[in-house]
Amino acid sequence: MQEKIDRLREVKAVAALGGGQDKIDRVHGKGQLTARERIDALLDEGSFVEFNRLIKHLDGAPGDGIVTGHGTINNRIVCVYAQDVTVMGGSQGYMHGRKLYKIHEMALEMGVPIIALNNSPGARVVRPELAGSDDPYRVSDEKHAGVVFYVNTLSSGVIPQIAAIFGNTTGGSVYSPALMDFIFMVDKESHMFITGPKVIKSVTGEEISMADLGGAEVHCNKTGVADFRVKSELDCFSEIRRLLDFLPDNWQKSPDQQKNEDDPERLADRLNEIVPAVTTRAYDMHKVITELVDMGDFCEVKAGFAQEIIVGFARIDGRSVGIVANQPMVKAGCMTVESSLKQARFIRFCDCFNIPLVLLVDTPGYLPGKDQEHAGIITHGAKVLYALSEATVPKVAILLRKVYGGAALGMGILPGFGTDLIFAWPTAEIGAMGAPQAVNLFYSKEIANAPDPETFKAEKITEYSNHYADSLALASQVTYVQDIIEPRETRRCLTRSLRLLQNKERRRRPGHHGNMPL
Repeated sequence: MQEKIDRLREVKAVAALGGGQDKIDRVHGKGQLTARERIDALLDEGSFVEFNRLIKHLDGAPGDGIVTGHGTINNRIVCVYAQDVTVMGGSQGYMHGRKLYKIHEMALEMGVPIIALNNSPGARVVRPELAGSDDPYRVSDEKHAGVVFYVNTLSSGVIPQIAAIFGNTTGGSVYSPALMDFIFMVDKESHMFITGPKVIKSVTGEEISMADLGGAEVHCNKTGVADFRVKSELDCFSEIRRLLDFLPDNWQKSPDQQKNEDDPERLADRLNEIVPAVTTRAYDMHKVITELVDMGDFCEVKAGFAQEIIVGFARIDGRSVGIVANQPMVKAGCMTVESSLKQARFIRFCDCFNIPLVLLVDTPGYLPGKDQEHAGIITHGAKVLYALSEATVPKVAILLRKVYGGAALGMGILPGFGTDLIFAWPTAEIGAMGAPQAVNLFYSKEIANAPDPETFKAEKITEYSNHYADSLALASQVTYVQDIIEPRETRRCLTRSLRLLQNKERRRRPGHHGNMPL
């Protein structure tokens, strides 16, 4: 027996080296970690249990270019895989694809998050005379890498799916991460694209670097494909662990309430200093969020993309919440094609996983102009309306200053969008447009013919503001705004509101699913 045990240990030790020490050294020479090192850095120490390490070890390709299994993060079970570039370059052959599919399937069946550490050029290219069971395009099994997108789709909204991109992830390998909930990329290291620079040059003649084509800066700031841009691989694992802390294991659970050392009813006096009363003056909404959430801890999602809207996770009273906030520092906080995509996607994720939404509203409306109209702002803006209407999680809105025109719809301020509670600051304004714009529109002739046009215009602006843009007048006229509160009371207001709504009954829509305007 001992002889067989010794043989098993020897074979497993060799398999753990993947493609061998030479290839491991090559990976280290690039300043990168191997697949198993990445998993060990991500999971709680000693918690990883690997599956199918010995697949194809007799063929000199142990694991077939992918390491799969389960472990824990802060004592929570997760399923995980990491593609191994030391074996067949991490390309997807048949056994690779079977392992990839099975670990997704296991996560779904067990109701635990799955974390994908991607580093693969895509499907394995096999010489025609050697094609057979190793060719991912010539298999009879329905569960393989070529259709892992099916189980990604089944998992969507059921378990959290988190992807990280390392090195070059290209071709078909980019679609599984694209179907997951969040994508992390490492600055100056990660690249993802369908066709690489060489193919582009051969077809179009265009020369472009990998970084300019599909680097972390491109996908986190320009395309919005990725959600988090980190400085190093170790930072990536730290941020994944942090993100997971805000999320539940699956759709049937809620995020755990954390121990809270920040007074949930703390008054935030600094808000009076941060937010100017003049609605045309900009300020940084991040500072408002920091004042409102527990210990100022805010996990922002897509921080570099569509910065006119801010989305991310925080805690209030120890409970996870999703924050959606206009950013007056960027494009005056206008809503855009890009911000609509970002906002709708985030709202739907929170609704899937029982995370209440806090809406911090201060926007002049949708960004006007030919570019936005031709980019399809009607369809993209409708995505937000759909997401808000569909969401059944608790929703609390705070109107800090202004919301004009269609933005009142897009930020859930008007009745009919299922926003449970709406509160306003004394600086709040709701209307079709701002007072100066409305006066110019309605009284242009009168202003031109007045003996003193400037005085006449100023009087009309004051009259319009007192009637339509005064929060106390609003409170007197409508019931959908629950109260006018002092800015300093906002955290306490959110705490009490979320406590009230924590057992809200959630009714699902009839039918299989809606037809979201994609």
